[in-house]
Amino acid sequence: MSVGFRVSGRIGKPVAEVFDAVVNPTKLSGYFTTLGGASAPLVTGTTVTWWGSVPVEVDEVEKDKRIVLRWDTDPKVEPSYKTRIEMNFDALDDGGTFVTIAEAGWREDEASRKASYNNCEGWSQMLSCMKAYVEYGINLREGFYRSEMVGELPTPDTK
Repeated sequence: MSVGFRVSGRIGKPVAEVFDAVVNPTKLSGYFTTLGGASAPLVTGTTVTWWGSVPVEVDEVEKDKRIVLRWDTDPKVEPSYKTRIEMNFDALDDGGTFVTIAEAGWREDEASRKASYNNCEGWSQMLSCMKAYVEYGINLREGFYRSEMVGELPTPDTK
């Protein structure tokens, strides 16, 4: 059995708008990949770069429904391996969207467990930032982490 987690939340905009905020690199860079941006749209079978240096493999994109990604674990986890991120977008009767992000495939060792906690925090923060950005045009991430205040990506040691 592997370690994994799931975070979710409601965003008060139609599913097409919320989905586009993830697949569109300009929008994603406006609230999540703020340092270094996102290199390209999420398209099935491609690899994009987030934050200027993190390769993200795009396994599946089902418009307005689901995105499946893979990426390497934290560099401190040896040997490196990939985890699987699944994002689901559910249209709600009130016109909003319920977003669920799950990351799985973490090994059951202390370094992997710590890295998974860090990523769980990151995905939770991504959902909050996406809500503020899509609903109100506000970038909550800018200046959020001490490291980003000086132009560096956050790590578990520099948040």
